[in-house]
Amino acid sequence: MTTRKGISPVIATVIIVAVTIAVAIAVAFWMTGIVGLFTGFEQVQVVSAVPNFNNGQFTITITVKNTGTAPASPDNVFINGVPFTNPPIAVTYNNTQWNPGEAKPLPPGAQATIIISFNDRTGWAGGTLTHGVSVEIKIHTAAGKEYPKLVVLP
Repeated sequence: MTTRKGISPVIATVIIVAVTIAVAIAVAFWMTGIVGLFTGFEQVQVVSAVPNFNNGQFTITITVKNTGTAPASPDNVFINGVPFTNPPIAVTYNNTQWNPGEAKPLPPGAQATIIISFNDRTGWAGGTLTHGVSVEIKIHTAAGKEYPKLVVLP
């Protein structure tokens, strides 16, 4: 007759604790990955805004960068609180014509160049855009966020 011996209760407890710790670590890594997916955010930074005047026309060259973890979609430019319209103000996004309300992709880490053009003495938002005037420019995104920059026309 053979006698069977099982594992001792101490070894069984050590094995159960080790498996529990391994599963807890795996769940923690999995949850960290899921939290990272659902907590992405858009953050657009206005890197520079350079006004210029040449041949009777102002241009404001704006460089923006998405410093967030989620894609941003700029969809409009507000000039002194009013969304731009074509004409009298023309806006390009990375050298292509930008129509009001048209969302443009800006992936995380990417930069884009927005150029705003208008003639001297353009009437806008109850005032006139001319030399020495401060212009508030806001980049509006599809998520509803606005990123302002104040520029003084040369």
